[in-house]
Amino acid sequence: MTLFPEKHPPTAHSARGADALVGRPAIPTPAAGKPRWEDRGKGKALVLHFDGGSRGNPGPAGIGVTLTDSQGTPLYELGEFLGRCTNNVAEYTALLRGLNAAKTLGAAKLTVHSDSELLVRQINGIYKVKSPDLKPLFQKAVALINALGDVTVTHVYREGNTRADELANLAMDTAGKIEPLGGLLPR
Repeated sequence: MTLFPEKHPPTAHSARGADALVGRPAIPTPAAGKPRWEDRGKGKALVLHFDGGSRGNPGPAGIGVTLTDSQGTPLYELGEFLGRCTNNVAEYTALLRGLNAAKTLGAAKLTVHSDSELLVRQINGIYKVKSPDLKPLFQKAVALINALGDVTVTHVYREGNTRADELANLAMDTAGKIEPLGGLLPR
C-alpha cells in the first residue's frame, strides 16, 4: 500500500453437459480472442473512484463505484441504496464494494480515488479510527487492500469524483441497485 497524505487536485470451459442434464441453457463459451467479462481487468492496472452519501446524517444513504482501466475505459459501475446510515459508513461501504470488484476483476494494481479526506487519512494511517461503527469496515478494507497488494489510496476533490457521486445519488433517488455495465460474476 502506498501512502499519499496530501490532497491531489482533480485531476472456459463449457458447462453444456451438466446444464443439459438439469434442463438449464448452456453457458456460452467465450468467442476466440474476446475476453470473458470477469477477465477484463485481469493483470491490469485499474482505477477505482467511489462515493458514499447520506441525506441526513444518519439518513437514507447510497453508494457509487466506478472501475476503469488505466486508459479510462469503464469496466464496472455500481449504484446501491444502503438504507439508513451515516455518510462515513456509506463511504466505507463504497470502498469495500469497489475493492471487492477490483479483486473479482483480477486487478494487478489499483489506484483508489476518494473525495472523503477522513477515509483516505484513516486508510493511510494518518488518522486513527475511533468510531465503533467504522472500525470493522476499516479492518475489512485494510484486509482487502493487503490481499490485492499494489494499492494506492489518494484524495481527490469532488470535481474529480463526479460519476461515482452521480451513481450514489441515483441509488438514493431510486432506493435501489443499479449496475449500468452489467453485474460481476463471483469468483
